[in-house]
Amino acid sequence: MMPSPLHKLIFNAEQAARVSWFFGQKFLAARLTRPVPLPEPLRGRTMPDKRRILSDLWGLVEQDWRHVAAGYYLPPSDEFGSPLGALRRAADFFADLSAVERRRHGTSETHRLTEVPESGYPRYYLQKFHFQSDGYLSGPSAGRYDHQVEVLFGGAAAAMRRQALVPLKAALARCGAGQLLDVACGTGSFLREVKANYPRLHAIGLDLSPYYLAVARRKLQPWSHAPLVKGAAEAMPFDDGQFDAVTCIYLFHELPPDVRRAVVEEIRRVLRPGGMLIFVDSLQTGDEPDYDAMLDYFPAAFHEPYYATYLKEDLDGLWSPGFTREARLPAYFSKVLSYRRNL
Repeated sequence: MMPSPLHKLIFNAEQAARVSWFFGQKFLAARLTRPVPLPEPLRGRTMPDKRRILSDLWGLVEQDWRHVAAGYYLPPSDEFGSPLGALRRAADFFADLSAVERRRHGTSETHRLTEVPESGYPRYYLQKFHFQSDGYLSGPSAGRYDHQVEVLFGGAAAAMRRQALVPLKAALARCGAGQLLDVACGTGSFLREVKANYPRLHAIGLDLSPYYLAVARRKLQPWSHAPLVKGAAEAMPFDDGQFDAVTCIYLFHELPPDVRRAVVEEIRRVLRPGGMLIFVDSLQTGDEPDYDAMLDYFPAAFHEPYYATYLKEDLDGLWSPGFTREARLPAYFSKVLSYRRNL
């Protein structure tokens, strides 16, 4: 069914409510906290103001609607549930904010995990990414992650992820049913979108955190054929050429350079020749020059210890040889790249 003007009106109203809810919390959090001082190299550089950021966010919302109207994916469902549940998550986010603030202005020792509930995690992973409590290794962390990220991006995180469904539609049309692997699936937010659009697709999620996988398991309960596996992206427990498509959403900026290269090799190994990789991550230096200073500030402001090296990474070079880039799609603070695995 072709979307009507009424469908677009409803979509825009829902997105406006979402942006208002999360952007409001973003600015309240900014009023309650102190910013990290600008590093010396950033002083005097211009950053986009609130008007520019909101204008670009609404550009993403319009792009999201065009993709819905063109049939690339279904209109988004309400992932955040009841208003009471949303209020609870907001209260939890602000309750944790004082601990986040102490780490933001503390020493580097307060940024790393020192008490790990179980062994076997790589050292690079034992970080309190985004300054959040417990890193990625607790139930409370997994429960607040999606809300925290939506606040960070003013309600745009889900829409940025959804843009990966555009090249995925083309990839699945080529390979038929096949199998999909979502590397570093986290709380399963993207897999949920995949299964909502392709309920019969056999899709596997891989992640290092059992706590985040537990949240993903709950999100994916309505669908079958969505097993979740605990494991590292640089040492995947899968067969050579097992998958027809691989998605990798917001992983590479959280990896050291040597681990990125190991993950590339593993994706190359598990993806069949001719298969498609759909990659989503942050903008990089030069993608949107007006944002460059903000991107450079991000690692200090939100504790992303490997982000600065990601900003300078030549992604096409990283995936070569072995992959050929097919498409690029802007997505606000992010970008979507698709690569074909060479025969």
